[in-house]
Amino acid sequence: MILRFDLCGWERRKPRRQLRSALLITLMIGLFGCSYQTGKPMKVIDQLDLPRFMGDWHVLADIATPFDRNAVLPLERYKLVDDNIVETIYQYHDGSPEGPIRERHLKGFVSTDSNAIWGMQIIWPIKADYRVVYLDDAYQTTIIGRVKRDFVWVMARTPTIASEDFEALLNEVQALGYDLDRLRIHEPMRSQWSPNQTSVQDSPPRN
Repeated sequence: MILRFDLCGWERRKPRRQLRSALLITLMIGLFGCSYQTGKPMKVIDQLDLPRFMGDWHVLADIATPFDRNAVLPLERYKLVDDNIVETIYQYHDGSPEGPIRERHLKGFVSTDSNAIWGMQIIWPIKADYRVVYLDDAYQTTIIGRVKRDFVWVMARTPTIASEDFEALLNEVQALGYDLDRLRIHEPMRSQWSPNQTSVQDSPPRN
């Protein structure tokens, strides 16, 4: 059997791949690059017990990146693999609770200034601003923010929390300078929560 390779076709496709890669990198730089230098300062928590922070975090609500808009039942999973490197898995169902499970693998590079500030590497060499701006004493609820105040993640160790606790987290998000009208509340938290604030979307996406 003789195998024939369409080298000319491969050469024609190669520039297209390079163009798509270049466009993706340009988009990532526009979304995530240089975020440490723009926006008002955003304080982080004073002390983060990094090993205790590791493990699973359910995303209760977020302002989604363009890459996460179809994510349903999202989950963040952290594993400390070095003193300053956190292996991160973003897991979700694609499109619906019955959709296929997808995973995105990232790396968090812990800052030497504060271990509550990470550079989250989505694609080399870009490291996105990633800040632990709120964490309860029991390490059960947290908020991840960014100086640009473009994206935010409200997370908990469990898929739902008490409505009053969730309301308090939304108040924290608003106090950080985020527009709550852009917030997407995920199931099953969305079904459990009875909103008291008119500033939150009456009908956020059902995720």
